[in-house]
This record gives sequence, C-alpha cells and structure tokens, in this order.
Amino acid sequence: MSAGQAESGRVFPHQATHVVTNGRRIVLFQTTDRDARTLADILRQETVGGALMLGAAVVAIIWANLDEASYEALRHLQIGPLDAEHWAADGLLTIFFFVAGLELKRELTVGSLSRPAEALVPIVAALCGMAVPALIYLAINLPVTGGQPRGWAIPMATDIAFALAILAVVARSLPTSLRAFLLTLAIVDDLGAILVIAFVFSADLALGWLVGAAVCSVVWWLLQRRHISGWYLYIPLGAVCWWCMYQSGVHATIAGVALGLLTRSSNTDPHHPVEAWEHSWRPISAGVAVPIFALLSAGVAVSAPTLSQLVTEPLALGVIAGLIVGKTIGVLGGAYLTARFTRATLGPDLRWTEVFSVALLGGVGFTVALLISDLAFADQPELQAQGKAAVLFGSLLAGLLAAISLRRRTAYRARDGV
Repeated sequence: MSAGQAESGRVFPHQATHVVTNGRRIVLFQTTDRDARTLADILRQETVGGALMLGAAVVAIIWANLDEASYEALRHLQIGPLDAEHWAADGLLTIFFFVAGLELKRELTVGSLSRPAEALVPIVAALCGMAVPALIYLAINLPVTGGQPRGWAIPMATDIAFALAILAVVARSLPTSLRAFLLTLAIVDDLGAILVIAFVFSADLALGWLVGAAVCSVVWWLLQRRHISGWYLYIPLGAVCWWCMYQSGVHATIAGVALGLLTRSSNTDPHHPVEAWEHSWRPISAGVAVPIFALLSAGVAVSAPTLSQLVTEPLALGVIAGLIVGKTIGVLGGAYLTARFTRATLGPDLRWTEVFSVALLGGVGFTVALLISDLAFADQPELQAQGKAAVLFGSLLAGLLAAISLRRRTAYRARDGV
C-alpha cells in the first residue's frame, strides 16, 4: 500500500500485491476482502449488462428473421441529423467508451496498470490476444481469391460484459484473482480496440472540427484540474466535443475515451470524480447504451446461404478462427511465455488450466467486434452482415466451450477440496 493510500485509509480495486518466492515475484493478484467486494459489485453490474445485451441481440435476430423490412426501417429511421443505427453506434456507444476511458484512467493512476511490471502477465496476454487473432485472420484471407483482409481487426476484441457474465454464472467458486486477471486483460484489450478505431477507421480528417474537439478536451481538463464540478458544465461540453469529433472524421466514440482519460483521478484524493462518475455512468452504459446498440446492430437474417458462408467464406472463417483459436493461443501463450521468461508468475491460488479457460472466454467478442465489422465494411452491407454473423457464431461457440471448461475447473477444485 502506498503512503497516499495509507493516509486516505482506502485500498483501490484490482490492486496487485506481490511476494517473493525463490526469487520470483508472484503478481497475479492477491486480493483483499475489500478488493473482492469491489470486484463483486462490478461483476453484478456487468452480469446484468451482459444479460440485457444478450436479450437485445436475441430480439434483434428474431425480429430480423421474422420481419426484416420493419427491422431495417427501424435501423434507418431518421432522427435529426443521424438515423437510429448511427445514433446507437456513434452516439450511445460514446457512453460505453466514456466508461471505458474512466476505467482506464482509474487503473492507470490507482489500479493494477499503475505498476505495469506487476501486471505484466495479463498485459502481455492481452496484447498477444489481440495480435494472434488478427494474424490468423490475415493468414486465412490474404492468400485466397475473395479474401477480405480489411476485416483483420474484427476478432481482436473481447466483450467484457458477456465474458464476466459467463464467468459469474458458471464459475462462482473459482478464485477472485481469476476474475481480476480477466478484468485487467479486458481493460488492455479495450485500449487496443480504441487505438485501432482511432487510427485505422478514421475517415478524411477535417482539421477545423478536430481542433474544436481538442479545445473542448482542454477545457474539460482545465475544469478537472481546478476541481470544478457541475453536470450542467460537463454534459454540454461533452456533447459539443462529441459533435466536433463526429464532424472531424475521427470516429465519434473516441471523444468519450478522451474525456474519460482526462477526468481527474488520484491515489491521494479520496474525492476524485473517476470512481463516482464510473459508478454513475456504468448502469447507463450497460443497461441502456449497449443493449440498444445490440438491438440495432445484431439483427442478421439467417438463411441457408448465410450459414454456408460461415464455413466457406474466408471472412467468416477468419473471424471465427480468430475468436476461438487466436484468442486462446494468444492469451494463454502470452501469459505462459511472460511467466516463463520473466520474474513474474501466477499467484499460488491460480492454475494454468484456469488461465486456459479464461483464454477461451476471451473469444467472446460482441460490442466492439460488431462495431469494427460495421467500420471495416462500411460501404459493403453484405460483408457487414457476414462479419456480424461470424462474430455472433464465433462468440457463441467460444462462450459454450469456455463455460464447459470453467465448469470442469470448478469440479476439479471441489474434488480436490480447494
């Protein structure tokens, strides 16, 4: 515990601790009771969000197959300057990315990522868990006629809400440190997805609008630095920043990330806004923004040709293989190699078979994967639909395999009396 934390009397969530055994530091994660309570609160929120998102996706798929015309009419319903689909993808998902930005800021300043050396295993696991799926996708799509290499980023993302929901339902008795590992991995994964969206899927830049977004961001930072509060200042400022970012050609959700990262956080000030704002906005993100996005994005008409594409088209094969095979190899391999060739190792309450199960769980991609499918094939609706169908199928299969594996891990612990 740092001096600042001792003075404030607080222990921040996901705080990694370490001990030394035979010259090797154990860094994955020895959690306190308070850590466990904080983590349980987050898991409850994410579990509910995952259930709502799953329900919205199921409704979208059923609706699109029963009455595709009315479903498409809803998606393209014009509401002011944008249609409903773009309000969800560019507008509501900004709330999701704002919460992600707040979470990143908290972890970078007072959480596990404030000491990268002590969170090295999940950080490298996350990076490998993004790189390997992209490489597998490209290996399938580059050499063949009809391949779609533009979709390389689709299988990179892990949907933390779904992943945590599955973990909470089927593996409640597994160590809390396993959940901390998944959370840290997902935070780094989110950061990677944010960078990909910002630098790869931005249109021609309008510098004037981009400068306007930057000015709004600076004003936000100055208000935070001066400890000025008041929703009546921040909500209008955030809305103007979002509109400037949207008009600039950079994907509008980046405004949410930027403002989240510019929000004040400190390990010596117990009244910093990051945790309070994250607590306030997370239910809106998980309960409203993401389910509406799922409703307006996940509707894929299932037909015999669509199902055949999942096993014949390189785009779909690349996404499915990336999510299931790539994520598993990347996360598990990255974690193992880091522990093998550095001083970091797993905590004594974790087993490599459990890390394998979490690696499988990393293949559950949804929110960001669907968004990237839209961005990668913005001018090709048929490929968008194929990418979305592959994301849904690959995520479902990864979730089922992970659930089976996690249940077996739970049974082994019960048998061993652990």
